[in-house]
Amino acid sequence: MHIYLLCLGLFALGVYCLVVKRHMIKKIIGLVTLDYGINLFLIILGYKKNASNPLKAIAPILQRSVYENPTKYQEFLANSVDPLPQALVLTSIVIGLGTLALMAALAIKLYEKYGTFDISEIRKLRG
Repeated sequence: MHIYLLCLGLFALGVYCLVVKRHMIKKIIGLVTLDYGINLFLIILGYKKNASNPLKAIAPILQRSVYENPTKYQEFLANSVDPLPQALVLTSIVIGLGTLALMAALAIKLYEKYGTFDISEIRKLRG
């Protein structure tokens, strides 16, 4: 339960930075923090807890010896984590990195043009 509160805290911190802060770099950091909170939540959703041993979750790599033995196969299905959220998060990380690079480049160009990172100042200078 505590880990879900951590995800909610990261998400709330990111939304707070996006809504309240006026500095562009702080907004970019807030968006990245929001992205990390969502990624952490997705990874947690794919985790399976075994009732007897909560730390016994295994990697979702199926081997031939496990596949041929029905008992081991059922145990594998019960204890292996879901690989779909992991794949989604890897894709999200790559997309987030590209978005971060684009936002940083735009922030640098706006700083070169207006001489400030403050959004309210940029609005005033625009005319």
